[in-house]
Amino acid sequence: MEDQTTAETGPVDNAWAIKIPKFTPEDNPHGLLEESKFATLFPKYREQYLKECWPLVQKVLKEHHIIAELDLIEGSLTVKTTKKTWDPYIIIKARDFMKLLSRSVPFEQASRVLDDEIGCDIIKINSFVRKKETFLKRRQRLIGPNGVTLKSIELLTECYVLVQGNTVSAVGPYKGLIQVRRIVEDTMKNIHPMYNIKSLMIKRELMKDPRLKNESWDRFLPTFKSKNVPRKQPKQTVKKKPYTPFPPPQPESKIDQQLASGEYFLKDEQKRAKRRHEKEEKQLQNKKVREEKRKKDYIPPQEKVKDSVPVSNEPTVDINKFKAKMKKASKQQKLVTKS
Repeated sequence: MEDQTTAETGPVDNAWAIKIPKFTPEDNPHGLLEESKFATLFPKYREQYLKECWPLVQKVLKEHHIIAELDLIEGSLTVKTTKKTWDPYIIIKARDFMKLLSRSVPFEQASRVLDDEIGCDIIKINSFVRKKETFLKRRQRLIGPNGVTLKSIELLTECYVLVQGNTVSAVGPYKGLIQVRRIVEDTMKNIHPMYNIKSLMIKRELMKDPRLKNESWDRFLPTFKSKNVPRKQPKQTVKKKPYTPFPPPQPESKIDQQLASGEYFLKDEQKRAKRRHEKEEKQLQNKKVREEKRKKDYIPPQEKVKDSVPVSNEPTVDINKFKAKMKKASKQQKLVTKS
């Protein structure tokens, strides 16, 4: 007998391999003393889906003697125990069931959480990153192209994973939920999910080898090295002023400025007249600027004049040569007529 008790209470090699005995109504024949109740809010876009699947939700929870209520006015899901409820932890499971339904998890996957060996985890991811652009990039990295990365995480961890808004919902065995949480948190901390996926695949293969049971697996697993990526420098760099031990001179107050200009001693009427005059001058200046802008459109552009050849008044033809030429031509014509 002593050997059996020590074997049961002693150290365990693999705690995940231990089978938890099923909790039955015979273990708690007297039921629960008090009524427990939980309410969860759901978004407006889930209203139509919840209406359709609500009869199925009530049917599943009725098997565990849990009452479920859907309030469409307040937008809340409520679960509470009855006198027939015998499982003290089923109300927590029912609460998680309602949370998953409100986080866009389909009914078929969310109803699995009511089993003893299945749990759920809703991971908030909006607090890891400040910038929205970085958050969207890392969340997309978790999903992968055409959802390939998310599918590989589901296959390795045996969990259903849904990325919705600022949260990641996971449903599956407790061992897989721990792995999913680590992958999600590392991804939002700028560690690519492929490192964790690769290490999970390697661990799965190493578990098959009994020789490596008592050895460290660190030499087989991939290591992540953080790189200092050069960031974009701001365009406008502020030049630092030369250091001086003396503080800057104190700026003059409004009263000091008025005393220096003599405005302090003016009467209220004179002050008003001065302000009015300054305002009118400012208006005139603005009016001139506006008129100049308007006139710019009507000013013709300067035409480019080509360099013309200078015209001289002096005759370019030599008159004496022209006379001699004409005489010669007339003589030749006379000779032609005589002949």
